[in-house]
Amino acid sequence: MKVLITGGAGFLGLHTANIYAADGHELTLVDIAEYNKEEYKGEHINFIRDDVRNKELMEKLSAENDIIIHCAAALPLWEREEIFSTNVNGTRTVLEAAFNQGKKRTVFISSTAVYGIPEKHPIFEDDPLIGVGSYGESKIQAEKVCQEYRDKGLIVPIIRPKTFIGPERLGVFQILFDWVESGKRIPIIGDGKNRYQLLDVRDLVDSIKLVVNGPEDLVNDTYNVGAEEFGTVEEDVGALCEYAGSGARVMKTNAAFVKFFLRIFEKLKLSPLYEWVYGTADKDSFVAVEKIKNRLGWSPKWSNADSLIDTYKWYLEHKHELPTQTGVTHRVAWKQGILGLFKRFL
Repeated sequence: MKVLITGGAGFLGLHTANIYAADGHELTLVDIAEYNKEEYKGEHINFIRDDVRNKELMEKLSAENDIIIHCAAALPLWEREEIFSTNVNGTRTVLEAAFNQGKKRTVFISSTAVYGIPEKHPIFEDDPLIGVGSYGESKIQAEKVCQEYRDKGLIVPIIRPKTFIGPERLGVFQILFDWVESGKRIPIIGDGKNRYQLLDVRDLVDSIKLVVNGPEDLVNDTYNVGAEEFGTVEEDVGALCEYAGSGARVMKTNAAFVKFFLRIFEKLKLSPLYEWVYGTADKDSFVAVEKIKNRLGWSPKWSNADSLIDTYKWYLEHKHELPTQTGVTHRVAWKQGILGLFKRFL
């Protein structure tokens, strides 16, 4: 099978590519970012550095491949205009090309950010969509584009993953790992008694494989994916601190006080933490995964704590090889900004 993966240089793109390559498929990856080709394990991978908004390119690549897995997205730290252009217009370009070239199935990776900050848990796929910030809002609009093409006859499975981690994940988690390794107190917003579900990227790729291979009448739908085993924030971050043995420990804070200043720091571009991160940090945040389990037989293997620890182990083993520059993707460290100043006193 020939598989086209958009966002192929990203965190999810890398893991998806390596698992599909291991199964012997021919891959084409497209991304605006630069690839580190040594990270990819397959022999039959075509690396293309270009933009999913390039209509002519997407028509050509759609014609050449059997399945499209659309992972490309502008992340929350990008500018609002770029987020909507990439996430909404880019998705339309990908789906239009698939439709024009007679491809029946295109997988769209959405986000549980489409639910905003709900009061009811667990969150089900048919609950209201109230995105927080440009990223969440853009994913809602992109899902509407997916529905347009479903109505035209395209098979468009939508996967809504919780925040996913695993080997190669940096971004905001690099900040956490840096503080844990340094033996610092780890401030959590609020008392840490809230349950916050994560997802291991390897479990996410398993869900992608299921919607790629499953029956059309079952996969042409929307599915939440998240860890089944997760505790409170205090428990899961505490498990990471205990594993590290560095002296790092959880520090509870006044949620309203911390959020007030984080909101100011975000507006002043002094902090990498954006609204959806700190807005949900002291809230329960978990989705129901029974739908994909019951219909497609998905079964996640990683708990929050195990995935955090495994990702941290990878970080320790590879931190001296990591790029020194900061950025706005999950594959590089984020600039800590004013958080780095606070770290010195904790």
